[in-house]
Amino acid sequence: MSALYMIIGTLVALGVLVTFHEFGHFWVARRCGVKVLRFSVGFGMPLVRWHDRHGTEFVVAAIPLGGYVKMLDEREGEVPADQLEQSFNRKSVRQRIAIVAAGPIANFLLAIVFFWALAMLGSQQARPVIGVVEAGSLAAAAGLSAGQEIVAVDGKPTNGWAAVNLQLVRRLGESGALQVSVREEGASTDSSHVLKLDAWLKGADEPDPIRSLGIRPWRPALVPVLAELDPKGPAQAAGLKTGDRLLALDGKALDDWQQVVDTVRGRAGSRIVLSVARDGATLELPVTLASRGEGQNASGYLGAGVAPVEWPAAMLREVSYGPLQGLGEGVSRTWNMSVLTLDSLKKMLFGELSVKNLSGPITIAKVAGASAQSGVGDFLNFLAYLSISLGVLNLLPIPVLDGGHLLFYLIEWARGRPLSDRVQGWGVQIGISLVVGVMLLALINDLGRL
Repeated sequence: MSALYMIIGTLVALGVLVTFHEFGHFWVARRCGVKVLRFSVGFGMPLVRWHDRHGTEFVVAAIPLGGYVKMLDEREGEVPADQLEQSFNRKSVRQRIAIVAAGPIANFLLAIVFFWALAMLGSQQARPVIGVVEAGSLAAAAGLSAGQEIVAVDGKPTNGWAAVNLQLVRRLGESGALQVSVREEGASTDSSHVLKLDAWLKGADEPDPIRSLGIRPWRPALVPVLAELDPKGPAQAAGLKTGDRLLALDGKALDDWQQVVDTVRGRAGSRIVLSVARDGATLELPVTLASRGEGQNASGYLGAGVAPVEWPAAMLREVSYGPLQGLGEGVSRTWNMSVLTLDSLKKMLFGELSVKNLSGPITIAKVAGASAQSGVGDFLNFLAYLSISLGVLNLLPIPVLDGGHLLFYLIEWARGRPLSDRVQGWGVQIGISLVVGVMLLALINDLGRL
């Protein structure tokens, strides 16, 4: 079933985002008087095709990994004399800039719409209350303690753990003061704490910002009774069964599932002994943990899970907005995520953020499937983030991307004449090399995660 969700989620995501991106180019081209020859969603063999009254051919093709809008252009073939005024290359620089920029802009507008819908639908979030502060951690040094609710990070309000994580992600690889504002239970005033960062998580392959500060979010206690097992995991292979109550791990008593998680995470490839209560008897079962990840980022894997528990109402918060507030929230979230994406790319370029955080088509497909399976809200959220990424990446000043074409046209606008065909050809070759290189790196990262 999860594979089906992954396939459908990926097809829907790519179909929606590519269609809107190309529609942006198409709509503005039509308004500028350019004749559009073909509007294609996908590449390769056409599966469905039709023509409109303007003579444009609309195509849904077999390979759903992109799309394109083909316009009348003298550089790509002979144009009849009576259609020269409808040729893309005959339009003013401003019109060509508008046509090229319209695709990424359409992606940003689509993200605003998705975030707007999510804001009005509302969501239930866990209050960002600290459960545990690890001794000797950055959080402990700053005076943070269990029971405090994080209300702001670097001055930005945080109404849930997702907002806390987002603000922390902005500081990855940086040094300096991180300001965290907290509120004690029942208090009406906030207190501010400063955490000192020093090249914080610089180059980490899979950074976990909240945990690396020494903070564990509050959550209801989970009794370590197994409710699910990975059929190919170490727990199943060792003879564990659903319904087993874990009593101890290597002789250490277990009262909460988090104890199991914490111990297993740091014991990749090790052998542990679990004491298990089953049908009134106590069993001692040796388990050889699997390893996930590479090098210092490798973590242990047991392949077992427990049933979720009900959260107390006092620890949950309903967050929703009216139409106007929701629109403002949509614009704000789109802007913030666009800036964060650009900042992350800059940090990768300068080595502050590991390039292993770059994801490719396999990861996108997995996340598409997981979010589709989780519900409409999660899927819309995923679509909004992916649409922003598509918009930002397409605006990068790399020839062959929309941003590269914009760069050429802006230079033409400033010089009063276009760059020579030879210079543009060199740029395109460099751009293709860069894009192919990044795609290969992302694919290698995906395969490594598998």
